[in-house]
This record gives sequence, C-alpha cells and structure tokens, in this order.
Amino acid sequence: MCGIAGAIGFDGDMRGDMRIYEQMQRALLRRGPDQRGIVMTREAALIHTRLAVIDIEGGRQPMTYAGAEGTFIIVYNGELYNTGELRTELEKDFAFDTRSDTEVVLKSFVKWGERCVERFNGIYAFAIYDQQARRVFLARDRIGVKPLFYAETGDKLIFASELPALLEHPDIPHEIDLNGAAELILMAPGRSPGCGVIRGVKELLPGQCGFYTEKGLRLWKYWELRAYELNESFEQTAEHVRSLVLDSIRRQLVSDVPVCTFLSGGLDSSLISSVAASEMKKEGKLLHTFSVDYQGNDKYFTKSHFQPDSDPEYIRCMAEYLGTEHHWTVIGVPELVDALDDAVDARGLPGMADVDASLLIFCREIKKYGTVAISGECADELFGGYPWYRDEDIRMTDGFPWAQSTAYRKTFLAPDIAEYIDAEDYVYSAYRRTADSAEKLPGDSDTDGRMREMTRLNTDWFMQTLLDRKDRMSMYSGLEVRVPFCDHRIAEYMYNVKWEYKDWKGREKGLLREAMKEWLPEKVLWRKKSPYPKTHDPAFLAAVTEKLGGILSEDTPLTQLVSREAVGRLLRHEDHVQWYGQLMNLPQTIAFFIQLDSWMKRFGIRLV
Repeated sequence: MCGIAGAIGFDGDMRGDMRIYEQMQRALLRRGPDQRGIVMTREAALIHTRLAVIDIEGGRQPMTYAGAEGTFIIVYNGELYNTGELRTELEKDFAFDTRSDTEVVLKSFVKWGERCVERFNGIYAFAIYDQQARRVFLARDRIGVKPLFYAETGDKLIFASELPALLEHPDIPHEIDLNGAAELILMAPGRSPGCGVIRGVKELLPGQCGFYTEKGLRLWKYWELRAYELNESFEQTAEHVRSLVLDSIRRQLVSDVPVCTFLSGGLDSSLISSVAASEMKKEGKLLHTFSVDYQGNDKYFTKSHFQPDSDPEYIRCMAEYLGTEHHWTVIGVPELVDALDDAVDARGLPGMADVDASLLIFCREIKKYGTVAISGECADELFGGYPWYRDEDIRMTDGFPWAQSTAYRKTFLAPDIAEYIDAEDYVYSAYRRTADSAEKLPGDSDTDGRMREMTRLNTDWFMQTLLDRKDRMSMYSGLEVRVPFCDHRIAEYMYNVKWEYKDWKGREKGLLREAMKEWLPEKVLWRKKSPYPKTHDPAFLAAVTEKLGGILSEDTPLTQLVSREAVGRLLRHEDHVQWYGQLMNLPQTIAFFIQLDSWMKRFGIRLV
C-alpha cells in the first residue's frame, strides 16, 4: 500500500513547481514510509510514497515502461490478488523486471488499455500517464477500498490519495460551501458518493475510471452490482459462499512481510483468523492475532440491544482454539481523547470520534509487530448482519436506516446558514437516488427487492464510511489492512442470493455461519453480532464535555457552521439521540464537534 498524488496540465511546465509537489509528497509520507519518488515532465507530475510489501526492492515507483507502444508512467496504491494469473498471460507479450503487482498493472494497461480494470481482482487506486497520447488514466477498485480524490482547476487536474495532500496544492481552496456544510452536519461521518467536502474536490467513485486530456475529464463506471437469476439450492449456495470466502482469504495472505489478523471474537474476524492460522500452520508459521479493549470496561460495560456482551471472553476462546500468539491493546480515556486530533489528521475530515481514534491507536500498536493485517470489514453489508436488515420496521423505513436523525442534526446548523439548507430534502434526495439505483428483477418479491435497495444503501454509504476509517487510521501508521470480504466476486454473488438464505435459521449472517461452520467453535459460530467496541467509562463523556466546553469558551471557527445554543444543550447532556447508528451516541457526538473544530483549525478551513 502506498500514497499517490500528482497533476497533469497542458498550458505550462510542471517542472517549475517541484516545491509544491514535494509538499504534497510529504503529506503522504505516513502512507508510504519506506520509499519515495517523483517524476516530473513538462505536462505531468507523478508522486509516490511506498509501503513496501511485495518485491521490496523491485517495486519502486513511479514506474516507467517505454516500448514500441509508447512511454507510460504509473503511480499505484493497492494490492492485486490475481497477479500470478495476469502475469502469466502478459508474459506472452512482455518481459518482466520485477515481481511487483505494480508492473502487472502497468503492462496490463499497455496491452488492454482502459479495459484492464475489468481483469483485476484487488484493492487499488492508480494513475497512468500516457506520454505520447498526452493523457492520464485514473481508476479505483470496484468496492472502493482505496481512496482517490481529485479536482479540476481550469488548467490542470490534481489528484491524491488523501485530502491533506490535495490541500498542499495552492490551486485547491481551503474552503467549504453550503454543500460542504450540509455534508458535515447532516451526513458526517458519511459522505455523499463522490463528494470531497472541500469546495471543488471530488472523489473517484468505487468502480469508476476515466481519462483526463486537453478536452477535460471523462469518467465512467466499469462495474456495478447487477441483478441476475440465481437458481441454486441452499446447500449449493452455502458451498458457493464457502468457496469464494476461502479463496479470497487465501489470496490475501500472500506477502513478503509478516501477516497478522484483527480478532474481535465476532464471526467475521474469527473466520479470517481461523483460515489464516490453518494456512500458516502448513508453512510452519504461527499466526499473530490482535485485539483492542478499554481500561475500565470490565467494570463499566453494560449490555444493550446492539451490544449484548463484551468481546474478551470470545477473543480468549478463539486465541486458544487456534493456538495463536495473541496481543492486546488496552486503551485509557486520556489516550483516547488525545488521539481525536490525530484521527482528524489521518482522515483529513472529522470522523467517527473515538471509534476512529481507538482504531488509530490500535493500528499503531499492530505496526510494532508487522506491516500487513487482515480484517473482517464488509461481511455485515453483504451478508445482512446489521439490525436494520432484520428489523422489519427499520428495514421498511423510507430513509437511511442508520441515520434517522435529520430533524435533530439540523438544529446544529448555524442560524446564518440554516435558512439556506433544506435539511430533509438534502438527506432524503441522497437516500432516494441510491435506493432507486438498485437493479432488480421483475420476479423479485417485495422483501428481496427491498433487500437489494438495502444492499446498495449499505455498500454505497455505511460501508464506505467504515472503509474510509480503516484505510486512513491504518495507513497513518504505515499499516496495510486487507479486507477479504470486499472481494467483488463475493459482492456480485451475494447481491443475488435471496434473503431467505441470508437469514438462515433466523440469524444474522445465517448463510455465512452455515457455510463456514467447520472453521469455528460453536460458541463463536453462533455468537450474536456485536459492534466495534467502545469505552463505557463515564470519564470519557466527562473529558470530551470539558474539552468541547473549553473550545466554545474561546473564539472558534466551529461557530461558522454550528449553533452555539445547540452545542450548549449538548454539553448539558440534555440530548440522547443517536448521531450515526449505534456507533455514535452522546459522547461520540460531543467528540465529533471537537474533531470538526480541530479540522477547521488544522487545515485553515473557512465557509464561503
């Protein structure tokens, strides 16, 4: 994994702006601490920082290919999991100088042009400059695991893996308009697909690619979730799922550096850890597993509908069952509060408050052991694990199931801008656009039709928020995190599996449990879903309350966007409304406003 950035323009000479591009590169050094490179031509600046995982010496970037077809230069962030198959095919036409997947991506483009992305199985964002054709090709993976932001400034296209790097370019304004304000107050920590929040900044959509030439930027989707008839028995479906999941996990274990796994004691991370431990045992290796907990949770944890039990009992069960070398990270309240600002630096936006901050701390500790970890994101979205899939009232509610709080959120808009933003229309229109985009079949039942909508809502919104979080918090410490359930083959298949099968035995992710039952002890296999753990220590609420109160007592840019009266009410703990599903309640809402203030100050953001 790496950081990429650059620009292409046709009116001047990029080589005179080297200092600017060095600043962009410095902003990406945490993503790629091992190697760095810049290639400058008259028309293009291509920037790279590398986290070396495969072919550590040979995979340096930017990488250039010069042949009869022309000269092509790539900057690439990601991993291909079908590198071997593609390389075998390409070797009929090309000699290879490295073992890196970067060279495979580059030569795939030389051979197949823009249709190369249709052949890739992996997580990636890249740019390839075609010097003879005077154009750059941009692409992002199907699921949207790896980020790519960009802006057209009139005379050039500027792009980067992260917003902080983009903001180092003087042509990018440190400004938000009313649309950005609406995203921050009404949608955050989610973002509308393709929205970069900063004025003029966009993000390449998952499964999107395109060319930038003298005529401008032309983008298209090369992949979408498509509906098709699937006529398989439950037993055949379970076997199909088992085959896909095992293949995806095994492919993602390939690395020239040590691989470890996240282990929460839940279904998804336990399955990955079980398969990984088995594969490593064949090679005489011991799997290292990692878990996070909080000081005082043994005292303060209380059961709820969303979190019926805590993780440690199940984590210990799995570590013992697999015989792994297990590592704990236990986080205290002061450390968690201090990390809120670092999490803003990492995400480049205000985010999921302590849910971001704790993951950042956790990834920092994992990095002390190694460079590659594997995590269980995206199983819930694809296999129907969240409560809103299974609660019929929530499922049929006409709106985002995890964010039924628009009426509450709009009370936080500063009076000067509230009159210009129709909050209900802004949120509902975004919801409707996504729900209406879900492809269906004429024979779908009402339930299966709605479940296709729910899948699109989750993959396009909720899952993207979690993938943003995982990418930024891990890469901030130079840790690569792979996500096997994000394999596009699993997503395509599960989009067409009927809900009756997904809900097997009336259990969340019942199909996945049944398909993988040989890999887990019964206690973990049928454990009720529990979300990412949070601190239950009342000291956290007290600490963030004090911190936000101190911010409001001084001159703060926060009040450009936010009503002092509404935040004051929040600080008196008069509100107990979920801000973003079960992940963000009162303490996290207060912490979100701390992050919003930190973001505006850190990057000099102002409302225009």
